[in-house]
Formats: sequence, structure tokens, C-alpha cells
Amino acid sequence: MRIDIIAGARPNFAKIAPIIRAIEARRAAGGRLRYRLVHTGQHYDARMSGDFFEQLGIPAPDVNLEVGSGTQAEQTAAIMTRYEALLLAERSDLCLVVGDVTSTMACAITAQKLCVPVAHVEAGIRSGDWTMPEEINRMVTDAITNHFFTTSEFANAHLRRSGVADDRIFFVGNTMIDTLLANLERLRPPPFWHEMGLHAGHYLVMTLHRPANVDSETQLRALLQAIGAHSRGLPVVFPVHPRTAKTLKDVSGLPAGLQLVEPQPYLEFNYLVKHAKAVITDSGGITEEATVLGIPCMTLRDTTERPETVTVGTNELLGTDPASIGPALQRLFEGQWKRGGTPQRWDGRSGERIVATLERLLGAAAG
Repeated sequence: MRIDIIAGARPNFAKIAPIIRAIEARRAAGGRLRYRLVHTGQHYDARMSGDFFEQLGIPAPDVNLEVGSGTQAEQTAAIMTRYEALLLAERSDLCLVVGDVTSTMACAITAQKLCVPVAHVEAGIRSGDWTMPEEINRMVTDAITNHFFTTSEFANAHLRRSGVADDRIFFVGNTMIDTLLANLERLRPPPFWHEMGLHAGHYLVMTLHRPANVDSETQLRALLQAIGAHSRGLPVVFPVHPRTAKTLKDVSGLPAGLQLVEPQPYLEFNYLVKHAKAVITDSGGITEEATVLGIPCMTLRDTTERPETVTVGTNELLGTDPASIGPALQRLFEGQWKRGGTPQRWDGRSGERIVATLERLLGAAAG
């Protein structure tokens, strides 16, 4: 029995690594489940893709659809066309998609139209914000998924409310956290660590890429100035996403402590997070990693699809108003930030649970 594992963008790669590792371990023990790794090419830059494969020990893709850049619609169409051709030439028994990127939705649709069952890792998460492309991707994917692998009871509840039966929901935990825990001892400082004079607990890490924060020059400038004004002289390390870079080039008057760097490979970025005073972000995945690492996290969004990082973890939603940043940083520096915990089943064994479930569903356990 063979499944297709779909990966296309940077957030996917950390999520598939534990699944691949678990399949290979089961295969060594006599399991009959096999996989074909399909890289859609949605992220085609080495900094956004290739570095992750190398650092996380992910094997070279069996197939690269090489869709490249384009609008949401152009990428969706290219992925669907090329994945359809692949399935027609050589069909798999199940399509496993992860996360909520364009590749996730496009391959799920394509597989179902060819009557190939779909399993969704990180199913059921919802932000309620339909202006986010990821939210549309999640909703469409879950509407046509057969088997749902979830990260939290919040996700389980969303699926049940939409009519999904309990026997199709598998609460397995978070494969991104599997990858983090497996690599904690391998994390390493980026080359600029000493050049910038960084010291553990004495800098902030920031990532911004959501349209509401970075597409407007006025909004981006206001956020950066607010962070600079209230960071009490600490360096603010800012790996700049390609989308953000397009706007940032026209933004003048950047704070003196803002340290602009290229997008970082997995091991270097999470080293920065682990040793930071706090993280300021609009990413969902980073809030998960900060929660497990126990690092205070400020999210510049009005909603989150990962509420467990707020209710259990170290994360807090600040919204997109720059005026909210000063009071939050004041609480941080005064030692008043909450102490978080680790959500249920974020224990490093999610990939094993997923593969064990797939073996049962497909009848591919050891004979």
C-alpha cells in the first residue's frame, strides 16, 4: 500500500518529517506501508524549501511538480493539473496532505476527483477569518477529507460541529512539535549571532508576513516603529519574508535596533526562538513552537486558529493595532507575562500515531 505525502511550502516540511520517519521505522519492522513524496514546488527558493529538507533529514522528493510562483489561482491550477497527471500515470492508495497552504487544498481536490481518499494532518483548525487564504484552504480541504488527524480538542470540536463523525477524527497531536523536540539538541546559532552581539534572553525575534500587517507601507512602518520604541534597546532580529520585503524596501525611518536578516533555516531559526526574550509574530506555527519552548509570544492578529497556544501556552493575541504593542512589552519587561504549559499530546509521538492509524485504515500493518 502506498500513500502520497504532499509538501509544497515551508510550514509543511517540519510537519511531514516525523511521518516519513515513522513510516521508515515501521517498514524496517515489517510494515507494508510505503510513500511517494510529492513536492509541489509552491516554495521554490532554497531558503524557503531546500534548507529544510537537508536539515530535517527529509529524503529528496520522488516527484517535484515545480509549479513556481504565481497568484493563488495560478498556483492552484498548476498544482491540480500536474498532480492529476501524476495520479493518472501512477495512482496511489491515499493522498496525505498537511497544514493549510495552497498545495494542501489543490492536491486534496485533485485526489478526490480521481476517487483517491484524502487524509488531512492538522485538520479542523479554524481562525474564523475568511480574509486569510489559509482559512479558505482549511475549510475546502476538510470539506472533502476522509480521515482527519487533529492537534487539539478545539479542532475536534470544529469538525464535530460541521458533521464529521467521531470515527473519522483521530486526535494525534502536533507533528511540528515532534520535529522540534527531535531537533532540540541540534539547534545552532545563525552565523550573525556573534556579529550582532546577541545573548540569550537579551533580544526579541519578530516575523511578519500576513497581508493585514505587511501589504500596507503605513501599517508596516507603524508596527515596526512601535516595536522599536518599546523594546528598551534590545535588538529585534527580523527574518524578512519575501512578501514583507516587497513593502519594506519603501519603508523609511526603521528603528535603530531592528536587525534585518534573510529567512533562516530551521535549526538556526528555532535556536533564535529558544533563546529569545520573546517572540513577536503573525505566524501560527511559531506560536506553537514558542509555547513548547516556554517563550513569551505576542501575536499581531485578531484571531488565531491555534487557541490552545493562548489558553494553555505562552501566546497572547494583541491584534493589529500598533498601540497594543507598548503595553504588552511593558508587561514582558516587568516580569508579568503568563507562564504557559504544553497542550495535550504535543509529546513528540504524533507521527507514530498517524502512521499506526494509516496502517489500520489501509491494512498495511506488519503481516
